[in-house]
Amino acid sequence: MPKHRFFRAACFWSVSCTSVNIVLLRLPMQPQPTRQHFMNHQQVSEICFEETYTVPTDQTARSLFTRLPHGKHYAETLIECLATGYLIAVVESICIREMHRQIDSAVEVVVGRTIHLEHCGPIPPGATIRLQGWVERLGQRSATFCIRAYDDHELVCDGKVTLVAADRASMESKIATKVNDLLKTDVVS
Repeated sequence: MPKHRFFRAACFWSVSCTSVNIVLLRLPMQPQPTRQHFMNHQQVSEICFEETYTVPTDQTARSLFTRLPHGKHYAETLIECLATGYLIAVVESICIREMHRQIDSAVEVVVGRTIHLEHCGPIPPGATIRLQGWVERLGQRSATFCIRAYDDHELVCDGKVTLVAADRASMESKIATKVNDLLKTDVVS
């Protein structure tokens, strides 16, 4: 019987200029029992979208960093354009929506695993961006999307997003354990 090695992922952010990378480290883990997968691979492989998004005034770097405790002191010096964090959220939300349509949401939940996006150009509030995406690669429970976004002048975003159709009960159990640990810490404090 062959020996199999199983891994669990630990994430950390690496930020450089306007490029954001979320990198996964692979750590040893005990094998998990096999569960039935409901993700429709054929339909996921055919996902392709094109849509528009108009940048609201409250999603600029200046607006976002004003609300963060460590960003208040320099937020006013930032440019008044879409914050990279919001760009990531917009892209990820569209990809999740598309993949969510192809799973059994009572059994699975779509979660982000890896994001690599280059924020290639400034996007002012009120600007409309055109987002294009398609599935480039499929795994047993994952899909990697290629993403491009343009404003009226240039390519403003280029990258890849990998999502996983995770077992809902397992994810909810992990979250419950963490919440219980937080509550125990609050009681002790």
